[in-house]
Amino acid sequence: MKNTTLNKSVIALAVIIALPATAASNKPVGDISANGKPASEHTATANHKLAAELNFEDVRAFENNDKGLITPLTEATRKSLSDRFSHLHKGQTIAADAPDTVNPSLWRQAQLNHAAGGLYEIREGIYQVRGTDLSSASFIRSESGWIVYDVLLTKEAMAASLEFFLDNVPEGGDLPVVAMIYSHSHADHFGGSKAIQERFPNVKTYAPHGFIKETIDENVLAGNAMSRRTAYQYGGTLGKASETGAIDAALANGLSSGAITLVAPDVTFPSGEDQKFFTTEIDGLEFVFMDTAGTEAPAGSTAFIPSMNALWTGEMMYHGMHNVYTLRGAKVRDSLKWSKDINEMINAWGGDIEYLFGSHSSPIWGNEEIAEFMKLQRDNYGFVHNQTLRLANNGMVMQDIGAKINDELPESIKNSWHTNGYHGTYSHNARAVYNMYLGYFDMNPANLNPLPVQEEAEKFVEYMGGADAVVERAKNDFSEGNYRFVSTALNKVVIAQPEHKEARKLLADSYEQQGYQAEGAGWRNIYLTGAQELRIGTMPGAPKTASPDVLSEMTVTNLLDYLAVQVVATKADKTPFTMNVNVPDIGEKHFVEMSHGNLNNVMTTELNENADATLHVNKADLTKILLGQATMAELLKSGSAGITGDATVLEKMKQSMVRFDDKFEIVPRPAKGQEVDADIYRPLGH
Repeated sequence: MKNTTLNKSVIALAVIIALPATAASNKPVGDISANGKPASEHTATANHKLAAELNFEDVRAFENNDKGLITPLTEATRKSLSDRFSHLHKGQTIAADAPDTVNPSLWRQAQLNHAAGGLYEIREGIYQVRGTDLSSASFIRSESGWIVYDVLLTKEAMAASLEFFLDNVPEGGDLPVVAMIYSHSHADHFGGSKAIQERFPNVKTYAPHGFIKETIDENVLAGNAMSRRTAYQYGGTLGKASETGAIDAALANGLSSGAITLVAPDVTFPSGEDQKFFTTEIDGLEFVFMDTAGTEAPAGSTAFIPSMNALWTGEMMYHGMHNVYTLRGAKVRDSLKWSKDINEMINAWGGDIEYLFGSHSSPIWGNEEIAEFMKLQRDNYGFVHNQTLRLANNGMVMQDIGAKINDELPESIKNSWHTNGYHGTYSHNARAVYNMYLGYFDMNPANLNPLPVQEEAEKFVEYMGGADAVVERAKNDFSEGNYRFVSTALNKVVIAQPEHKEARKLLADSYEQQGYQAEGAGWRNIYLTGAQELRIGTMPGAPKTASPDVLSEMTVTNLLDYLAVQVVATKADKTPFTMNVNVPDIGEKHFVEMSHGNLNNVMTTELNENADATLHVNKADLTKILLGQATMAELLKSGSAGITGDATVLEKMKQSMVRFDDKFEIVPRPAKGQEVDADIYRPLGH
């Protein structure tokens, strides 16, 4: 294409069209160790009391974890996880060795996850590599090779797992991978796909209905906020794990590091609205797929393999309770549908299942034990849904339901390990159910139009007699173990007066003790990361750029919608414009209009003759701009892109938009020289 107008303002497009990270770095900061303060007497007592109530005699999960082991992982294969979590040892006695700084139930879960490491046989023809990533890779023997179910988070982890599998599988190590199946639309289930494709170029890829759309939609528009929050949820800046730092990621010990890749599916299954169950053969092996969209992920499926009496559950079930709402931020999941879909599996295949395996945790053998497991999982999500709405329909508000729900647990659920809140807790899952049906507002007029956070905090401190008075009261409450209210009160103080070092120090201490008591891995990481940032500020970054493979699947509409959320309406209101975007390599035309401070877009069949300007650019070149591989100026200069009409519309767009801050403040950060307890976060080796 030849550009008829070349204006310096065109260069602005290279700045405007640039996505920040859609997920925080999946590699933790590795050069520090969080050697936190000791557990208080109150924390130690609470953890000891809980340990005395837990049924450590039930070791079935550990027995299942060890069952079928063919060969353990080498340390080289385990890679960064073995280093980061080297304080966990298989030989430790779970109950006796849980430190005071870790909830004993979470410590057991971390031990269970750490014990998984090697190639396992589930039954003849089904093998699993566990312990190399957050998820597991399952290999199923087909007529002429292997079918891989879920391909981990990163290309590097999957390549290592694939090599390990082919080298150690008792038979068929010389056979190709003929197919890979994605269970759902989260990155730890498709990110290693290029490792398979590069080794076996003829591999065919299968995915549930809506897979590509949901992979993009769930993470783009709020991607920057999700990225920042993800660092909290997974403790990404806490450094090397320790008994006072990161312990576990609930589903596994942690995440691998490397490239998140995506091979687009060749086949997608029918929508569950049209066909709940879908039977097909893949390389001579019959699968019955069941659509589970809207449960753990917006696009997902499970599968029964009739000839093997094996049920693949994806991430619908694992040894713990999952997130109905994920703390990093996402749309609330439907816990009722989750419960009902598990019930559908029980109804369809319950009498035939002899082997149950999934993306996380160890498999389960035997129809009786599988039935018990599935029913408890079903009833746990049903419990959270139904009891939340029972309480809500009796007038209880969201905050109180979150505090009350644990008291409502039936003993039969309470006494099971695999219903515990390691990933999703009863408290935040119940609040999610409330929010899904009733929203955030509780109908109390006092909560209808609250003051902005800063102004409210300043008035709170004023009412309480000043910051010093609040801190003195907080010290008394802290000494009595009332950490939750200490956090509530001192959060107001540090927002109102972030320079108040004593308040910031005590608030961090209160977060730390709550982290030590938390059963949920995400809760622990969030508390400890909040304490870290209060003490020393935001750790330097490693925000991970968005995956090139995922970005290449973005539609032009996705891109234009993303630009729209970067517009500052008060600025844009003064500079309305219209523009065509002609994308010849995919045959699309879009009309963009800045109107009343809002950037609108619509796909059209013809270019609008009255538009102020027309930008001609290939989709492939737009992706290069997103990835920083090219600039608009370079594309224009080379003739790969062009613009006609009034090119100043691009300058208008630039002036109306802002770049997102990928390290925005979550807790008030200390100014330089105002750090407290910085020696906790010392470099490794010191």
